[in-house]
Amino acid sequence: MSDTGRDAARDSGSKRALCPRCERPLRACLCAWITPTANETPLLILQHPLEVHQAKGSARLLQLSLQHSHTLVGEAFDPMALPAWLSPPQDEARQTVLLYPAHADLPAPSVSAHDLQPARTRLVVLDGTWRKSLRMLHLNPQLQALPRLALQPDGPSRYLIRKAHRPDQLSTLEASCMALAQLERTPARYAPLLAAFDAFVAAQAAFGHAASQGT
Repeated sequence: MSDTGRDAARDSGSKRALCPRCERPLRACLCAWITPTANETPLLILQHPLEVHQAKGSARLLQLSLQHSHTLVGEAFDPMALPAWLSPPQDEARQTVLLYPAHADLPAPSVSAHDLQPARTRLVVLDGTWRKSLRMLHLNPQLQALPRLALQPDGPSRYLIRKAHRPDQLSTLEASCMALAQLERTPARYAPLLAAFDAFVAAQAAFGHAASQGT
């Protein structure tokens, strides 16, 4: 069981009823938007602890939808264990690449999605606010050393329920789908998941509006 799962199990007995599949409170269940997607390139999500119970977060929907994904929760990870998580023995033939925007204070070798082979690549994404993900990067030098894939979005984020501070800031789900689509040269594969994400965002926005109106 993941750290997220253990947290959910603890909550189930003491707070409110949780969905056994998505581990969210029943009124915030994600299951309607889960979209099974057979990604060729495996994805590792390193999630900041403050994102675990964030109702507007996109990482849980992403993990439940992708066939090959795993989530680890933490801020400063064990430096002895992190290398094995980043490059598991069964994936020794894969190059591990960090998905992260370009940042002047954090130089790292950059790579292009077109130069990577999807069957020989493993993608790592940090799930947290801009400030939290930057802190995670500073606290984990092994992440800083990874080749870095920086996206150049061709439009604004569709993540309208959370504020972005930079034009290249996307939700974890958006950024991961965009990167995987570029790596695998299969944008159509991720279109249904992005459409489901749009529906999730719309539902969250409607819920927030109803709550603000006291209905």
